[in-house]
Amino acid sequence: FKIMNKNNYCVIMAGGIGSRFWPMSRNAFPKQFLDILGTGHTLLQQTFNRFNKICPKENIYIVTNETYIDLVKKNLPQLPVENILGEPLRRNTAPCVSYAAFKIAAKNPDANIVVAPSDHIITKEDAFTEAINKGLSFTAQNDCLLTLGITPSRPDTGYGYIQLVDEKHNETNKIFKVKTFTEKPNLEMARFFLQSGEFVWNAGIFLWNLKSILKALKEHLPEMYHLFEEGNSVYNKAGEEAFIKTAYSQCTNISIDFGVMEKANNVYVMSADFGWSDLGTYGSLYEHITHDANKNAVVGKNVMLYDTKNCIVNMPHDKLVVLQGLSDYIVVEAENILLVCRKQDEQQIRQFVNDVKTAKGEKFV
Repeated sequence: FKIMNKNNYCVIMAGGIGSRFWPMSRNAFPKQFLDILGTGHTLLQQTFNRFNKICPKENIYIVTNETYIDLVKKNLPQLPVENILGEPLRRNTAPCVSYAAFKIAAKNPDANIVVAPSDHIITKEDAFTEAINKGLSFTAQNDCLLTLGITPSRPDTGYGYIQLVDEKHNETNKIFKVKTFTEKPNLEMARFFLQSGEFVWNAGIFLWNLKSILKALKEHLPEMYHLFEEGNSVYNKAGEEAFIKTAYSQCTNISIDFGVMEKANNVYVMSADFGWSDLGTYGSLYEHITHDANKNAVVGKNVMLYDTKNCIVNMPHDKLVVLQGLSDYIVVEAENILLVCRKQDEQQIRQFVNDVKTAKGEKFV
């Protein structure tokens, strides 16, 4: 049993809609609140439990859309209610990081913070805990912004990439200075990245001490910094909610990657391997569910397959489903919606959702 560092804080971002997981993930019930893997725990619960090994639960904050506050409470009854930060509007990740930073600053100016999405999969829990602890001890001692990079195992076009500077900064901890951030590349580019050995996947997990992130916000997003700074007298007090409503209505919609990480010159990346997936698509889900003899990944108690292979099938447990002659398909039912779509065309699901909204109205999305 390790005594946890009281200065370690965690901010979990849980405000997204996850439209690529429609119809399982819906506006009213996004994927972070679902037990998408059939493990008995939702993705948010898994993420919380993972960080609860690294910092005490009163130091874990969940930033979410205000419409999901009750879902967070249901998912995490053990979390102090004041640790759920409700965002009145969707404004990307920079406001979310700023809000959490100023709120934590009002409590503990010596805080050392890890910021992570709520819906990723980590299969090697111990390696993850070790990596985060290592990263936090680096950020506690250095004025830096640290991001986690995953050693790529294939030329994936669905991830952002981070290029490392050649100089061996901290070989033992695998911490390197960042040269560039690159958006999702095409296949040819991704192959080149993989061969060069200079690139890692951007896991979207950030670590920094409070002073460093506040300094970086002040330098690179000064308007946003001053906007949230105005709330210093109300954080953790009665006026906070009203203040945040006003602040968000004046906030630019910008990601922390674009607003700060790509501009700052004290950005480092720690390369690690802990069985990570951002679980962005049904294809990535397929990798993480046990396959039957015909390479089908099935969730559902009453699914019968004939002459069917390489499919992802996710059905309500009480529904009997018989499928024949399918190959490489996604077959998903949730509530009153059935989706049948070729695996190779899953990028179109977002388009389906937009079309459904236009043709059939909000109730189906």
